[in-house]
Amino acid sequence: MQQTDLSTYNNHPFSPGGGAVKRVLWHYVNTVFFKTGLLPINSFKVAVLRLFGAKIGKNVTIKPGVSVKYPWHLTVGNNTWIGEDVWIDCLVPITIGSNVCISQGAMLLTGSHNYKKTTFDLITGNIILEDGAWIGAKAVVNQGITVATHTVLTTGSIATKNLEAYSIYQGNPAVKIRDRVIS
Repeated sequence: MQQTDLSTYNNHPFSPGGGAVKRVLWHYVNTVFFKTGLLPINSFKVAVLRLFGAKIGKNVTIKPGVSVKYPWHLTVGNNTWIGEDVWIDCLVPITIGSNVCISQGAMLLTGSHNYKKTTFDLITGNIILEDGAWIGAKAVVNQGITVATHTVLTTGSIATKNLEAYSIYQGNPAVKIRDRVIS
Protein backbone atom coordinates (compact mmCIF):
# COMPACT_ATOMS: atom_id res chain seq x y z
CA MET A 1 0.00 0.00 0.00
CA GLN A 2 1.36 3.44 -0.99
CA GLN A 3 2.06 6.06 1.67
CA THR A 4 2.30 9.83 1.57
CA ASP A 5 5.89 10.99 1.31
CA LEU A 6 6.13 14.72 1.98
CA SER A 7 9.86 14.69 1.23
CA THR A 8 8.84 14.48 -2.44
CA TYR A 9 6.33 17.35 -2.22
CA ASN A 10 6.67 19.90 -4.99
CA ASN A 11 4.06 22.56 -5.64
CA HIS A 12 5.27 23.12 -9.22
CA PRO A 13 3.90 24.75 -11.38
CA PHE A 14 2.29 26.97 -8.70
CA SER A 15 3.77 30.44 -8.27
CA PRO A 16 2.24 32.98 -5.88
CA GLY A 17 3.53 35.90 -7.94
CA GLY A 18 4.51 39.23 -6.50
CA GLY A 19 8.21 38.45 -6.18
CA ALA A 20 10.09 37.27 -3.09
CA VAL A 21 10.67 40.73 -1.57
CA LYS A 22 7.03 41.73 -1.96
CA ARG A 23 5.87 38.42 -0.39
CA VAL A 24 8.17 38.85 2.63
CA LEU A 25 7.17 42.49 3.09
CA TRP A 26 3.48 41.54 2.85
CA HIS A 27 3.98 38.80 5.47
CA TYR A 28 5.11 41.39 8.04
CA VAL A 29 2.53 44.02 7.07
CA ASN A 30 -0.26 41.40 7.28
CA THR A 31 0.99 40.23 10.69
CA VAL A 32 1.38 43.69 12.21
CA PHE A 33 -1.59 45.58 10.77
CA PHE A 34 -4.20 42.98 9.83
CA LYS A 35 -3.95 39.86 12.00
CA THR A 36 -3.27 41.69 15.25
CA GLY A 37 -5.77 44.52 14.98
CA LEU A 38 -3.17 46.98 16.34
CA LEU A 39 -4.35 49.57 13.85
CA PRO A 40 -8.11 49.15 13.45
CA ILE A 41 -8.42 52.06 11.02
CA ASN A 42 -10.37 50.70 8.06
CA SER A 43 -9.20 53.26 5.48
CA PHE A 44 -5.56 52.45 6.31
CA LYS A 45 -6.11 48.72 5.73
CA VAL A 46 -7.87 49.37 2.41
CA ALA A 47 -5.03 51.67 1.30
CA VAL A 48 -2.38 49.09 2.23
CA LEU A 49 -4.21 46.32 0.37
CA ARG A 50 -4.40 48.56 -2.70
CA LEU A 51 -0.70 49.38 -2.35
CA PHE A 52 0.03 45.64 -2.54
CA GLY A 53 -2.11 45.23 -5.68
CA ALA A 54 -5.56 44.33 -4.37
CA LYS A 55 -8.50 45.85 -6.22
CA ILE A 56 -10.80 47.20 -3.50
CA GLY A 57 -14.07 49.03 -4.15
CA LYS A 58 -15.69 51.86 -2.22
CA ASN A 59 -17.08 51.61 1.31
CA VAL A 60 -15.40 48.27 2.12
CA THR A 61 -15.19 47.39 5.82
CA ILE A 62 -12.34 45.21 7.04
CA LYS A 63 -12.57 44.27 10.73
CA PRO A 64 -9.62 43.42 13.03
CA GLY A 65 -7.92 40.04 12.81
CA VAL A 66 -8.44 39.55 9.07
CA SER A 67 -5.61 37.70 7.33
CA VAL A 68 -5.00 38.00 3.60
CA LYS A 69 -2.47 35.90 1.72
CA TYR A 70 -1.13 37.46 -1.48
CA PRO A 71 -3.42 40.52 -1.81
CA TRP A 72 -2.39 40.97 -5.45
CA HIS A 73 -4.85 38.12 -6.16
CA LEU A 74 -7.77 39.83 -4.36
CA THR A 75 -10.66 41.80 -5.88
CA VAL A 76 -13.44 43.22 -3.67
CA GLY A 77 -16.50 45.15 -4.87
CA ASN A 78 -18.32 48.06 -3.20
CA ASN A 79 -20.09 48.05 0.18
CA THR A 80 -18.60 44.72 1.28
CA TRP A 81 -18.00 43.69 4.91
CA ILE A 82 -15.18 41.39 5.98
CA GLY A 83 -15.62 40.34 9.62
CA GLU A 84 -13.21 39.64 12.45
CA ASP A 85 -10.73 36.78 12.05
CA VAL A 86 -11.63 36.03 8.42
CA TRP A 87 -8.91 34.08 6.55
CA ILE A 88 -8.63 34.97 2.85
CA ASP A 89 -6.18 32.45 1.40
CA CYS A 90 -5.67 33.85 -2.09
CA LEU A 91 -3.02 31.61 -3.56
CA VAL A 92 -4.90 32.30 -6.80
CA PRO A 93 -7.57 34.92 -7.55
CA ILE A 94 -10.48 35.50 -5.21
CA THR A 95 -13.22 37.79 -6.48
CA ILE A 96 -15.66 39.17 -3.91
CA GLY A 97 -18.57 41.11 -5.35
CA SER A 98 -20.44 44.12 -4.02
CA ASN A 99 -22.68 44.04 -0.96
CA VAL A 100 -21.10 40.78 0.24
CA CYS A 101 -20.90 39.93 3.93
CA ILE A 102 -18.18 37.57 5.15
CA SER A 103 -18.85 36.92 8.82
CA GLN A 104 -16.47 36.28 11.70
CA GLY A 105 -13.98 33.45 11.35
CA ALA A 106 -15.03 32.45 7.83
CA MET A 107 -12.38 30.98 5.55
CA LEU A 108 -11.93 31.34 1.80
CA LEU A 109 -9.50 28.57 0.82
CA THR A 110 -8.08 28.53 -2.70
CA GLY A 111 -5.72 25.65 -2.04
CA SER A 112 -5.76 22.05 -0.94
CA HIS A 113 -3.76 18.89 -1.63
CA ASN A 114 -4.25 15.79 -3.74
CA TYR A 115 -4.51 13.08 -1.08
CA LYS A 116 -4.46 10.38 -3.79
CA LYS A 117 -0.83 11.10 -4.71
CA THR A 118 2.17 10.14 -2.64
CA THR A 119 3.58 13.60 -3.39
CA PHE A 120 0.50 15.37 -1.88
CA ASP A 121 0.43 17.80 -4.84
CA LEU A 122 -1.00 21.27 -4.38
CA ILE A 123 -4.45 21.85 -5.91
CA THR A 124 -5.69 25.42 -6.43
CA GLY A 125 -8.89 26.97 -7.70
CA ASN A 126 -10.28 30.49 -7.88
CA ILE A 127 -13.14 31.54 -5.60
CA ILE A 128 -15.95 33.86 -6.68
CA LEU A 129 -18.46 35.36 -4.25
CA GLU A 130 -21.04 37.12 -6.38
CA ASP A 131 -22.95 40.26 -5.38
CA GLY A 132 -25.09 40.03 -2.25
CA ALA A 133 -23.66 36.72 -1.01
CA TRP A 134 -23.42 36.11 2.74
CA ILE A 135 -20.82 33.74 4.15
CA GLY A 136 -21.81 32.92 7.74
CA ALA A 137 -19.52 32.84 10.76
CA LYS A 138 -16.96 30.00 10.71
CA ALA A 139 -18.16 28.88 7.26
CA VAL A 140 -15.67 27.60 4.68
CA VAL A 141 -15.62 28.14 0.91
CA ASN A 142 -13.25 25.67 -0.76
CA GLN A 143 -11.10 26.10 -3.87
CA GLY A 144 -12.80 26.40 -7.23
CA ILE A 145 -16.20 27.39 -5.78
CA THR A 146 -18.59 30.08 -7.00
CA VAL A 147 -21.16 31.33 -4.52
CA ALA A 148 -23.84 32.79 -6.79
CA THR A 149 -25.58 36.10 -6.29
CA HIS A 150 -27.47 36.64 -3.03
CA THR A 151 -26.76 33.14 -1.72
CA VAL A 152 -26.27 32.40 2.00
CA LEU A 153 -23.79 29.84 3.31
CA THR A 154 -24.91 29.42 6.93
CA THR A 155 -22.77 29.42 10.06
CA GLY A 156 -20.23 26.59 10.16
CA SER A 157 -21.19 25.22 6.75
CA ILE A 158 -18.69 24.05 4.14
CA ALA A 159 -19.11 24.76 0.42
CA THR A 160 -17.65 21.91 -1.63
CA LYS A 161 -19.54 22.65 -4.85
CA ASN A 162 -20.92 25.73 -6.59
CA LEU A 163 -23.90 27.30 -4.83
CA GLU A 164 -26.99 28.42 -6.79
CA ALA A 165 -28.30 32.00 -6.77
CA TYR A 166 -30.84 33.18 -4.18
CA SER A 167 -30.46 30.02 -2.11
CA ILE A 168 -29.61 29.13 1.48
CA TYR A 169 -27.06 26.37 2.05
CA GLN A 170 -26.29 24.57 5.28
CA GLY A 171 -24.17 21.68 6.55
CA ASN A 172 -21.00 19.75 5.72
CA PRO A 173 -21.05 19.43 2.82
CA ALA A 174 -23.43 22.33 2.36
CA VAL A 175 -26.76 21.46 0.76
CA LYS A 176 -29.55 23.76 -0.34
CA ILE A 177 -32.24 23.95 2.36
CA ARG A 178 -34.47 26.61 0.81
CA ASP A 179 -34.68 29.64 -1.48
CA ARG A 180 -33.58 33.04 -0.22
CA VAL A 181 -36.42 35.52 -0.49
CA ILE A 182 -35.49 39.17 0.08
CA SER A 183 -38.29 41.61 0.79
